[in-house]
Amino acid sequence: GTPGISDPGAVLAGLVRKSGYTVVPIPGASAFASLVSVAGVGGKTLVFEGFLSPKTGRRRSRLRELLVSGNAVVLYESPFRIVKLLTDIADIDSDRTIVIGRELTKLHEEIIEGTAAELRDDFAGRPSIKGEFAVFISGTKKIQLSDESTDN
Repeated sequence: GTPGISDPGAVLAGLVRKSGYTVVPIPGASAFASLVSVAGVGGKTLVFEGFLSPKTGRRRSRLRELLVSGNAVVLYESPFRIVKLLTDIADIDSDRTIVIGRELTKLHEEIIEGTAAELRDDFAGRPSIKGEFAVFISGTKKIQLSDESTDN
């Protein structure tokens, strides 16, 4: 991952800098930026939340807050909790378009789109689930495109 974007590398970067060394960023792929660039859905505002709590009550509560905002949201999730996350999303707001990136920028990269229930059923039916996940949840606010200019 990219240090500072829901990755423990941020701690290492801070320790290296405190030790007197220079930390130099090198542009590169992060799951967040990679998924946003190919999702093809969104909204005006995008919220990056990273990993939600593994505790069911906390996860569902925060997820509800995020979905009620109407904004597009990007989350990270482990292969051990992806089905639970998709179940929670389906229970809270079943109409959202979801785009999942699994193992982004790696050999076994997979990008799939559907509703939370469709994707939950897909992953629940797999014999095993491997890899790290970035989950893009579309926003509900519609952007109106017009041929008319507002600069009259």
